[in-house]
Amino acid sequence: MLPFFSYAKSKPLDRPKLVVGIVVDQMRYDFLYRYWDKYGNDGFKRLLGEGFSFENTQYNYVPTYTGPGHASIYTGTTPAMHGIVANDWYTRSTGKNLYCTEDKTVKSVGSTSVWGEMSPASLMASTITDQLRLATNARSKVIGVCIKDRGSILPAGHMPTAAYWYDGTVGGWITSTYYAQQLPEWVQQYNARKDAEKLLSQPWSPLLPLNQYTESSPDDNEFENPFKGETRPVFPHDLPKLRGNSFDLLRQTPFGNTYTKDFAKEILKQEKMGQGEFSDFLALSFSSTDYVGHQFGPNSVEVQDTYLRLDRDIADFLKFLDKHVGKKNALVFLTADHGAAHAPNFMLSQRMPAGSYGPGVIKDSVQQFLNRQYGKGNYISAYTNHQIYLDHAYLRTRKLEVADMQRKIAQYLQYFPVLMRVVTGEELRINQWEAGLAGMFQRGFLANRSGDVLLAYQPGWLEGYAGPMLKGTTHGSAGRYDTHVPLIWYGWKVKKGSSPEEVYITDIAPTLAQWLKIQEPDACIGKPLQDKMK
Repeated sequence: MLPFFSYAKSKPLDRPKLVVGIVVDQMRYDFLYRYWDKYGNDGFKRLLGEGFSFENTQYNYVPTYTGPGHASIYTGTTPAMHGIVANDWYTRSTGKNLYCTEDKTVKSVGSTSVWGEMSPASLMASTITDQLRLATNARSKVIGVCIKDRGSILPAGHMPTAAYWYDGTVGGWITSTYYAQQLPEWVQQYNARKDAEKLLSQPWSPLLPLNQYTESSPDDNEFENPFKGETRPVFPHDLPKLRGNSFDLLRQTPFGNTYTKDFAKEILKQEKMGQGEFSDFLALSFSSTDYVGHQFGPNSVEVQDTYLRLDRDIADFLKFLDKHVGKKNALVFLTADHGAAHAPNFMLSQRMPAGSYGPGVIKDSVQQFLNRQYGKGNYISAYTNHQIYLDHAYLRTRKLEVADMQRKIAQYLQYFPVLMRVVTGEELRINQWEAGLAGMFQRGFLANRSGDVLLAYQPGWLEGYAGPMLKGTTHGSAGRYDTHVPLIWYGWKVKKGSSPEEVYITDIAPTLAQWLKIQEPDACIGKPLQDKMK
């Protein structure tokens, strides 16, 4: 046994002073390289040139949405265990949909609107940020920031220092009483600058001449949705005219990312993150990419322009980190919460298989089928997230078996040409699949929050919100365009390189745990990636 004095003289644990998790909402993997020739040298290229890139990082469950994606990155597990099965889901006990961060027991702080009535109450597992706070007896600072509440709240976990998100009704950053009774004075002062109003005070014009956006479709086409108030979805977009009396339009422009980046820098300065004895963690998510992507689709000039501007924002943020803590003291990762499909009309114009269904088509068709099988009745409570929820209470009054009805619905739907696979909740409950689409369904399924029958569309087919979606895009499927995302590690202890090996989004949290020398999140199923970065 070593003598006691040898321990006393040992060096302190080697940990990064600051961890920054960057999540880009709706960033397909190929966006790293598609716009390569137009990127500068100090943003994405710097991360790739000086960091380590896992070129085949996948989501291993469905549905691939923002809430589940952020939760999975930070818990190291999937919706089956962390409970965030979608952005919102049908709740049988109330007969209503529940938003993933909704919490009516708390109040808005910094606003009088309902947009601050949020917390991580529905998140059923700990996050890597929770584990850092636990490991340091809450002496590490953990702060989440994102324009979307769920992009801030879920990464920050259950016991952060703070979490901030954007409220367009006030044009500023807010929080909830779950975190604080009032905004810190410095946040109030920051909001008083009215930066959101300034960013919306001039039109959105492209960074480059339009003829240089050769990686995208022509600006004027039939595959994109115009802003409300526009007749065509073309540049320049007159933001002062379009915004009306609200500042919410900021979300749908690349300037929402700039606004988020600038506030993140202010957080690091005001909270002195990375300056103390213990590792601090900033969970930073850029969500304007998602709003722009939904509206215009991946092949649009607007999406390309948004990524060129984000590249500049990331370059500015990395430069700030250099001065604030230094590259050797900051550990950064960049990934995405999901990808996106191409707009169906664009794919059809290229003679590619694609299309869209409205959710009412499936629901109404199944309802008619059940009426023929069992007699007229109200069998379906809800249809959402590509899932059919049966009314279990009603079925009991009719003495009908839930599992039997699930099977008959699945047998009926399997002949729909737009569907690739149909599984029942009973199958997912009693079986165990490790691989393939069935395994992805299972890792996204939680019986008391998910539906009775779950559907997967054929590749390239999208389900719209109210009807068919032929312009713009969405996500949520098991298609590689939704599951394949970037994963770049940069800074502290990270060697330059890349790997083509398939890894999973759930591997991020245990990798951080190993570097921070702390416990993994309690439901973590991922594996550390350090051995693959040698």
